[in-house]
Amino acid sequence: MNVSLTNLEACLALLAAWGGIGLAGMLRPRSLRFAGRTLFPLGALCGIAIAVGAAMHLGAPPESAVLPFGLPGMPFHVRLDALSSVFLFLLGSVSAAISVFSAGYFRQGEGTMPGLLCLEYHAFLASMGLVLLADDAYSFMVAWETMALSSYFLVTTQHRIPEIRAAGFLYLLIAHIGALAILLSFGVLQGGTWQFTFDAMRAAHLDPAWASVAFCLALFGFGAKAGLVPLHVWLPEAHPAAPSPVSALMSGVMLKTAVYGVLRVTFDLLGTQQWWWGLVALGIGLLSAFYGVIFAAVQIDMKRLLAWSSIENIGIVFTGVGLTIVFKGAGLVQLAALALIATLYHCLNHAYMKSLLFLGTGSVLHATGERNLGRLGGLIHSMPWVAWLTLIGALAIAGLPPLNGFVSEWLLLQAFLFAGDIPHTFVNMLLPVGAAVVALCTALAGYVMVKFYGVIFLGQRREAALSSAKDAGVSERLGMGVLALGCLVLGLVPSQVIRLLDAAARELLQIPEGHWGAQWWLLAPSATRHASYGPLALFALLLLTLLLAAYGVRLLYRRRVRRSAPWDCGFAAMDARMQDTAEGFGQPIRHIFEPFFLMTRELPGAHDQHPVYRVTVGDRIWRLLYLPLARATHATANLVAHLQQGRISTYLTYSFVTLLLLLAFVL
Repeated sequence: MNVSLTNLEACLALLAAWGGIGLAGMLRPRSLRFAGRTLFPLGALCGIAIAVGAAMHLGAPPESAVLPFGLPGMPFHVRLDALSSVFLFLLGSVSAAISVFSAGYFRQGEGTMPGLLCLEYHAFLASMGLVLLADDAYSFMVAWETMALSSYFLVTTQHRIPEIRAAGFLYLLIAHIGALAILLSFGVLQGGTWQFTFDAMRAAHLDPAWASVAFCLALFGFGAKAGLVPLHVWLPEAHPAAPSPVSALMSGVMLKTAVYGVLRVTFDLLGTQQWWWGLVALGIGLLSAFYGVIFAAVQIDMKRLLAWSSIENIGIVFTGVGLTIVFKGAGLVQLAALALIATLYHCLNHAYMKSLLFLGTGSVLHATGERNLGRLGGLIHSMPWVAWLTLIGALAIAGLPPLNGFVSEWLLLQAFLFAGDIPHTFVNMLLPVGAAVVALCTALAGYVMVKFYGVIFLGQRREAALSSAKDAGVSERLGMGVLALGCLVLGLVPSQVIRLLDAAARELLQIPEGHWGAQWWLLAPSATRHASYGPLALFALLLLTLLLAAYGVRLLYRRRVRRSAPWDCGFAAMDARMQDTAEGFGQPIRHIFEPFFLMTRELPGAHDQHPVYRVTVGDRIWRLLYLPLARATHATANLVAHLQQGRISTYLTYSFVTLLLLLAFVL
């Protein structure tokens, strides 16, 4: 009998396989060899299969199913459409590379047992996949909370360290606040029908006021998971606390599930969009992008720097979401498709770029035991594989062509250039400012990556112990290499990638097929504009220039080559202390944007034998918003605790007075 699975059934089977691989880890919970050599490679194969299946489904009609799970009368509904396929491809492809890296990364004795860690890791992957397939509020929230809990346990892998436990608690707290807002949004979306399937929500047809409430709740809830300002405070704490593969998964993949949620609610479950929603998302996105990049520029912890960089990139993504809503609300559906494709493209790009950078920092951390940039340097000599692969990620996230980061940011700026077509004068005045902020953030991102890469890998070693650092192992190199290759491919063939993303844009915005240039090697964002970009031609030109330069140098100096020490400005006693430090590199940003930072300085005394000058950069939002909330919560808890310390007669008196007040109110 010939039995063939649909794409949806295959994806569900592969998600179940991830769950089974995680459970298999508990068969030998203390065996690192079993987890590293068997389970993580199997998880990588499942990821590859999910990515292939999702890519094949793009452009196909949606598939739906009802699963025999859940509560009586509330089974799990699942659906695979173009939007789900894009994010499933992101999840499968990126997680496969991270799983290959993880097979050689984890060490014995680092917190959680290997088998339990494997269970948490694959439960995290499976729950993210179920979030992308859920087609009702119940299954979505079950998957969402499973994703939050499994990632919490992964963040607190080294749970014996108090700072890591505190970071995990903060992450879980904000994740649950966001989940409550999402649940309320679903409650509004059902429109009084008490049917919580997404099909019922699509048919609810809310009035503009309630639709605005649902959108704002969704933006708050998913924004908390994405790390939008001012809900970002968990992200710079959780990413440094988590193991590097987990940080890569959270930044590269998990944050994108929040983007998926906003897109699903805004363009699928809500029938119509109001253009002012886009201004709200656009403003929050620009603020997050700017806030994240200036804080990344002043960090001295390499993982914290990447965490702030994630806030910047998520801000750019939500800027694209806001621009899409503005165009769609104004009736400019083709421009909305351009902005949406730029948004989806940047989601893919950021997943590959940031995962690669987090894996690179993980290799550096294992080789040196250091996260502080002030104690690193010169690692390109002892870790060449990690250095060159990390360089690709750094150049890509800095937005340099012909790598992938340039394409999505270029498309987003092209969408901003069409703002004059919007029939709202006020919006036309604001959007050029948004384009300027995006350009500024892109330039500052390049500044941040020069600091990140230069301080870690270039120059001289700042600590003698760095001379014993060893390069990454084979599986770690392979995982990083796949992500680096993805950065290159996504940058060189954007027209082919966009044609795939166009299927999701057309289905979500309900428009006919767009125009992206006739030539496969040339990218043109609109048929009515003459801007175009040819990445393959640019790459060939750069490669040819390098080859000709190398050949010319060889011909010119073939007979008089000599080796000598590099020029040292005429001073032969150069040492590592004379190099730029991470603090010195960030000093101009601290001075220019000082009002945004909460800085404390430790100054040396006049007679100190060992003078120390230290600047600590804090977050004003933490002090102005979260600390007062924490103090108010603590005071309320103390009051409730005081009320609970009485005698039984006191509690009866409270009950009696409450009943009298209720009777007086009723009468």
